[in-house]
Amino acid sequence: MNKQKRQEIFDRLAEAIPEPTTELEYNSDFELLIAVILSAQATDVSVNKATRRLYPAANTPEKIYELGEEGLKKYIKTIGLYNSKAKNIIKTCKALVDKHNSEVPRTRKELESLPGVGRKTANVVLNTAFGENAMAVDTHIFRVSNRTKVAIGKTVRQVEDKLMKVVPKEHLKDAHHLLILHGRYTCIARKPQCTKCIIQDLCEYKDKTI
Repeated sequence: MNKQKRQEIFDRLAEAIPEPTTELEYNSDFELLIAVILSAQATDVSVNKATRRLYPAANTPEKIYELGEEGLKKYIKTIGLYNSKAKNIIKTCKALVDKHNSEVPRTRKELESLPGVGRKTANVVLNTAFGENAMAVDTHIFRVSNRTKVAIGKTVRQVEDKLMKVVPKEHLKDAHHLLILHGRYTCIARKPQCTKCIIQDLCEYKDKTI
């Protein structure tokens, strides 16, 4: 795919999605961090249902730490892998209190040192909370990038690195959410809605039906 075609793709997506942002519900950097940790192998809808119960009761590192693992599990037990997530979240809350003055750190290295926080989670926080140009490649972005041929890669990291190189600079900050939302509602996994797609004439997906 050439540079001009990628430019047009992101121009159209940006026009169609004027306010691209996460569908996770949060009111602070900390709430976002916890929501993203919970979202691993879970839907945003399921996470939002859980945090709507959790955050009114505990929405700071201190308060969630006071709940303890068993107390936290009561709020997040509807989410997949809730046992390991509860364990990591409690450890992360303690680390935030002890090492970061209860604030979410703003560097990748510090974020990735927190239990339960990998590269993708760190990228989401860096991009969504702090406005940095970071690309958190989830299943939607991996699929859309490879399917359209915007950025081809066999691994998540390959796709991330390629996107950081080829996405037009003016769209780089929002590209993460543009691609996720396009993949979630149009370029879906089993039956992509090619006939309704605003970039179907630019897409290089061989099996599209138009």
